[in-house]
Amino acid sequence: MTQSSPQPSLSYRDAGVDIDAGDALVDRIKPFAKKTLRDGVLGGIGGFGALFEVPKKYREPVLVSGTDGVGTKLKLAFELNRHDTVGIDLVAMSVNDILVQGAEPLFFLDYFACGKLDVDTAASVVQGIAKGCELSGCALIGGETAEMPGMYPAGEYDLAGFAVGVVEKSKIIDGSTIVAGDAVIGLASSGAHSNGYSLVRKIVERARPDLDAKFDGEKTLADAIMAPTHIYVKPLLSLMQALPVKGMAHITGGGLTENVPRVLPAGAKAMLRQSAWRRPALFDWLQREGGVAEAEMHRVFNCGIGMVVVVAREHLDAALAHLRAAGEVAVEIGAIEARRGDEAQTVVV
Repeated sequence: MTQSSPQPSLSYRDAGVDIDAGDALVDRIKPFAKKTLRDGVLGGIGGFGALFEVPKKYREPVLVSGTDGVGTKLKLAFELNRHDTVGIDLVAMSVNDILVQGAEPLFFLDYFACGKLDVDTAASVVQGIAKGCELSGCALIGGETAEMPGMYPAGEYDLAGFAVGVVEKSKIIDGSTIVAGDAVIGLASSGAHSNGYSLVRKIVERARPDLDAKFDGEKTLADAIMAPTHIYVKPLLSLMQALPVKGMAHITGGGLTENVPRVLPAGAKAMLRQSAWRRPALFDWLQREGGVAEAEMHRVFNCGIGMVVVVAREHLDAALAHLRAAGEVAVEIGAIEARRGDEAQTVVV
């Protein structure tokens, strides 16, 4: 009777998961996270849960949360080997969302998933996340790195994250006070932000451009396509302290025509003048190379306006001056009018 030879002992590393690499990543990102600490943080990176104390300055604090990812912009990051700014995109998509309800972002947690952990790539991504947290004044207090062999192609990863903010209950911004005659302010975007990239990639695939060629000045086409999402938190929190803000809309997937209505009362519509702002060259290039209809451009992309702010007409000049002093490119892009029947709630002319 023959005996089978014993099977060799298996380890987690044999299964494709490198615990040592994960530990090395945690050590690498601790300094980035430390730079984002703010009042309220009660623990550091590495615990089972992240602890945060609601600031005592709020009498009736309401927590506001938002979650998002970076979408197919990541596919271009893989192709271009650019991983240092997608973390900013990740933070921006959530903090800009909760901001529009008047919330001050407090903390952020991220989720990084890959098939095989590359510490340098992951550290570059998390460094971008920490930068986004610095720009928005929120703390990076936790996250998760998941190494899952066989789940992702080699060299690829996925990102998700969420932010939690707080607003005084009496100061929640919901657009309910918006009326005909109010002014609509547009804040310039830094590019396509993190939306419409399935179409962007399709256009790039069709046009086959030299992504390293100079485009719109000193930057390259790749620079323009990968420009990180602008974070509007600090200037708009300051504006809310200075004067009444009636409504805000973060221009994400769905563009201007789908996002502005989300903050308007049923009886109001926004009439926007495209000639009021400069449309970045990137959008002209995308429209030309993709043969994209004008209406589709406004449904898919921000077309140069990343955030919309509605204020009373008498506060327009003060609001523009405040935002410009804070470094924002802010212009009046339209007005609120009375809506009749089932008219579209946002029209770009």
